[in-house]
Amino acid sequence: MFTLANTIAALLALTPFLAAAFFPQWAAGRARSLSLPAQLLSPAVLCLPYVLVAAAGGVFRWDWFALYALLPVAVAALLRKAEIAGWRDFLVLAILGLAVDLRWFEGAWPARLAIFNKVLLLDAGIYGYIALRQLEGTGFDLRLRFRDVVTGLRELALYTPFALVLGLSLGFLHPHISWPGVTQIAGAWIFTFFFIAVPEELFFRGWIQNLLERRMGRTPSLLLTAILFGLSHFNKRAAHFNWRYVLLAAVAGVFYGRAWRRDRRVGAAAIAHASVDAIWSLWLR
Repeated sequence: MFTLANTIAALLALTPFLAAAFFPQWAAGRARSLSLPAQLLSPAVLCLPYVLVAAAGGVFRWDWFALYALLPVAVAALLRKAEIAGWRDFLVLAILGLAVDLRWFEGAWPARLAIFNKVLLLDAGIYGYIALRQLEGTGFDLRLRFRDVVTGLRELALYTPFALVLGLSLGFLHPHISWPGVTQIAGAWIFTFFFIAVPEELFFRGWIQNLLERRMGRTPSLLLTAILFGLSHFNKRAAHFNWRYVLLAAVAGVFYGRAWRRDRRVGAAAIAHASVDAIWSLWLR
């Protein structure tokens, strides 16, 4: 799994994500400084991680190569001139979201490496919405502030009673006594923050809730985004519709949305999200 090809592919896949998260002005400036053809065609390089991983794993196929080369270009072309909160925005979000939730493209990857699919689709969205489009109010800046931590932990504290009452009464949560070390706790939280919480909060709060606010207002967009967030968990940890997970996730989505909405900061929502997931995975799963 930790081969040279996979390591290089991981660095290539994470570079757009980390550049936009920690150097947002520089990343956006670089994209907008390119000529129009270069702006639209440059995201085709997102196919390179697929080439490296699939070739090394013996599963390379030209149709998957074409998908990972052309889909980011199509996203860029749709978003560059799109009307804010128009049909192109929601078409792109639907394609990216459903591709991840329904695992449309995971068959392209060797076993246990499908996380590359999620990261590459996220990169395509980041390039289109943040670097190229420069969508306002996203809040994708992981240079965390003290206020982000306070906001995230506040929403964690407010959500916890709802989660415990609902989760225990529905049989979704299963408390168990364990004493993981500090390293294990920190590792679980950091992994969850960067690879689960930040991508999901950017997608649902920074993009969906942000765009819906322009159409519906603050409270309806918060609730609708929370419902969509809950529904995105319908096939998690179950062969069929996991309504308990959907319900708990939808309620959590209200608090994550509140965390993002306070200062329009993805980092604050991701702190709450990562903390909930880490506590669940360590003590309540």
